[in-house]
Amino acid sequence: MISYRQHIKETIKLAFPISVGQLGHIMMGVVDSVMVGKIGSAPLAAASLVNGLFFLIVVLGFGMTLAIAPLIAISKGENNPSECGRILNHGVLVNLIFSIILMILVIILSYFIPSLNQPPEVTELSISYLQILSLSIMPFIIFSCYRQFLEALAIPNPPMWIALAANILNAFLNWVLIFGNLGFPQLGLDGAGFATTLTRWTMMLFLIYFVLKNEKLKDFFPKINFNKIDRALIKKITNVGIPSGFQYFLEVGAFSFATIMVGWLGKIPLAANQIALNLASISYMVILGISFAGTVRVGTAFGEKNFVKVRRSGFSAIVLSTSIMFCSGIILILFRKLIPSIYIDDNDVIAVASNLLIIAAMFQISDGLQATGIGILRGLTDVRIPLFLSFGAYWLLGIPSGYLFGFILNFGAVGVWLGSFVGLTSLGVILLIRFNRNTKI
Repeated sequence: MISYRQHIKETIKLAFPISVGQLGHIMMGVVDSVMVGKIGSAPLAAASLVNGLFFLIVVLGFGMTLAIAPLIAISKGENNPSECGRILNHGVLVNLIFSIILMILVIILSYFIPSLNQPPEVTELSISYLQILSLSIMPFIIFSCYRQFLEALAIPNPPMWIALAANILNAFLNWVLIFGNLGFPQLGLDGAGFATTLTRWTMMLFLIYFVLKNEKLKDFFPKINFNKIDRALIKKITNVGIPSGFQYFLEVGAFSFATIMVGWLGKIPLAANQIALNLASISYMVILGISFAGTVRVGTAFGEKNFVKVRRSGFSAIVLSTSIMFCSGIILILFRKLIPSIYIDDNDVIAVASNLLIIAAMFQISDGLQATGIGILRGLTDVRIPLFLSFGAYWLLGIPSGYLFGFILNFGAVGVWLGSFVGLTSLGVILLIRFNRNTKI
C-alpha cells in the first residue's frame, strides 16, 4: 500500500505544473494591474470592478469544463481510453455553446454597470473594457477544456508552458496598446482588454494544435468529431459541470459583491481591494493546482475502485494545500507594506492595501482547505451537496458578516474582508468533514 508520503509526492508531481500554469493565468491579471496602475487609480479601480464582474459570469463556463477532468480520470482508471476522447469531444461541444451564451450575458451586463453606484470615472472606463473582454470568453473556456483533458491524463506540462509564454505576449501587447507604442494609438485600459483577448485566442489555438498533432495522445482519440452525439454523455457532463460552475459562481460572486461593497467606500479602497485580491489570488492559483491534481488522483483511484487510495489521495492534497497556504500567509504579513508599492505610487491606497493583506493572510489556510475540499469531492463526482454548502457559507454567512463588520461596525474595507474570512473558514471545515465521512472504509 502506498504511504501518505508517496501520495504527497505524486500529488506534487502532478500539481506543480498545474499550479505554475494557473499562476501563468493569474500573472496576466497581475501584469495588467501593474501596467494599468501606471496610468492612474481610476483605471486600476475600473480593472478591479470589471475583472470581478467578468469572472462572475465566465466562471460558470470554467466550472462546466471542470466536469471533463474527473470523468476522464475515472475512465482512465477503468482502462477505457476511447471514452476519454468521447468525453473531450462532448465537453468541447457543450462548452462551445455555453461560451456563446456567456459572451452575450457579459455584453448585456456591461450596460448595467452605471447602476452599481461606482465613481463616475470608474463607470465610464468599465463599460467598454468589459465589452472588449467578452471577446475572450470562448478561447478562455475552450483552452480550459483541452487543459482539463491533458491534466486528467497526467500530462500537465504543455498547458503550463503555453500559459507562461502567454505572459510575455500579453505584456508586450499591453506595452503596445495601453501606452501607444510602435505607432499604435494609446488605448489605456481598453488596450489591456484587447491585449488579453488576443493572448487568449493565441493560447487556445496553440493548445488545440498540440493535442491534435501529438502521437502519444492518439490512443485517446482526441480528434474533433461532432457527428455522433451521445445525449447520455452530455447529461453526465452537465450533471457534474453545472453544479461545479455554480459553486465557483457563488465563490467568485461573493468576492465580486464584496468588491462592489468596497466600491461604495470610494475609489481608494477599491484600488486597494484590487491589489490585495491580485496578491491573494496568486496563492489561490497554486492551491487550485493542488485541487485539480486532487480531483484527478481521487477520480483515477475511484475508477480503479481502490477506496484506500481514494482516501489517501484526498487527504494528501489537503495536507499539502494547508501547508503551502500557511507559508503564504506569513509572506503576506511580512511584506504587506512593500508589495502594494509595486502596483501604485499612492500612499493612501498602499495603506489600505497593507491592512487588507493582514486579513488575506488570516484566511489563507481556510481558502486552501475549501478549494482543495471542493476538488477532491469532485473526483468522486460529489458536486450537488457542496454547491448548497457553498451557498450557505458565502451568501448566508460571509456576505452578511462582511456588511456587519464593514458598514454597521464601521470597519470599512477591512470589515468586508473579515466577512470573507468567516465564509471561507466555515466552508473549508464542512467540506473536510464531508470527504472524511464519504470515504470511510
